[in-house]
Amino acid sequence: MSGVGGERYHALDAVRGGVLILGVFFHATLSFLPGPQMWLVMDASRSVELSVLFFTLHIFRMTVFFVLAGFFGRLLLERLGVSKFALNRAKRIGIPLVMFWPIVLTAFIAVLIWAAIQANGGVAPEGPPPPPLTAETFPLLHLWFLYVLLIFYVAALLVRSVVHLIDRKGVLRARLVDPVVRFIAGPAAPLLLAIPVAAALFFKPNWMMWFGIPTPDTGIVPNATSMIIYGLAFSFGWLINRQPQILQGWGERWAIYLGPAIGATATAIMVGGGPAPVTAIAEQNLTALGFAALYAFACWAWTITIIGFAVRHLSGHSPVRRYLADASYWIYIVHLPIIIALQTLVAPYPYPWFAKYPLILAVAFVIMLASYQWFVRYSFVGSILNGKKQKPVKAKRGEAQLAAAE
Repeated sequence: MSGVGGERYHALDAVRGGVLILGVFFHATLSFLPGPQMWLVMDASRSVELSVLFFTLHIFRMTVFFVLAGFFGRLLLERLGVSKFALNRAKRIGIPLVMFWPIVLTAFIAVLIWAAIQANGGVAPEGPPPPPLTAETFPLLHLWFLYVLLIFYVAALLVRSVVHLIDRKGVLRARLVDPVVRFIAGPAAPLLLAIPVAAALFFKPNWMMWFGIPTPDTGIVPNATSMIIYGLAFSFGWLINRQPQILQGWGERWAIYLGPAIGATATAIMVGGGPAPVTAIAEQNLTALGFAALYAFACWAWTITIIGFAVRHLSGHSPVRRYLADASYWIYIVHLPIIIALQTLVAPYPYPWFAKYPLILAVAFVIMLASYQWFVRYSFVGSILNGKKQKPVKAKRGEAQLAAAE
């Protein structure tokens, strides 16, 4: 995505693509988590190390994504105007959700049935029927982030219209909102931003503490806790876009937050019951409050560290990073059924997790990157996801024709 004057935010593009790709690493850990079965496929080899990876990735991955979604959302709105912005978001977010959700759900169910048959010795197991499809049980799967983004875009446009009515000349935004945002985004940012996150977690009913932010992957009405936390991230990213120099400050200070992010994560794991998943519902006591505070602080310390590092060190153009950033949207959309199928294939074999987990990732990325290059990148699907791209041969031919015309 380009900034002022057409200059591209290479660092932010790289981070946005990176956190989507990390979703593959995140979901691939699920079959190796120690303890009772909590995923569709549970491997013969379990791993505390992958449990720690799961815990850590879940802390920051989607918070980083929504900060950048808010940042780029306002950037796009200012460039296109309201009507073209709405059409653009409908094409890039709404159409992929409507188009891919039934395909992904069908593949998910098919893989689920196959995995159940494999686990039951080749015979379909008997079990209760699936719950009826209602507003509460509607399965958004891993495409929930598209649905939530659409909600945030609508909310942002509504709030923006009200703000423009109240503050027609932008005086309040310039004299009040911008200084407050600069203060919050300053050196104490992880502490200040952690306060509402910790409160949202601590007061969530039936909170499975160890799993942190509850994923809004089920139900037409997303859970309030995730909407507060991710809405805060989106809103903050939106407001930062008014003052993108804030990100330069994050770039200068990123290393300061790395140690505290690691320390808060490690301490939260211990307070939460250890590195293995804990499925118990948390009581509203000092332990839960301490965990919520540590988790919330780690969430924002990691977020600022990752974005700041990218701004400081990845601001230049890289063809590899650009390609992966483009491919990341497709990768995230299609990865889950592929990952589950590969987990099912390797689960029965008595090989260690450190052989199986990299194998699953390697095969999955070969499939996903090959499908992107051959079937998506230059197709109508690619134009929906990332905009129309010309094949290199056509691009060079066009440049040659232009040069000849001149």
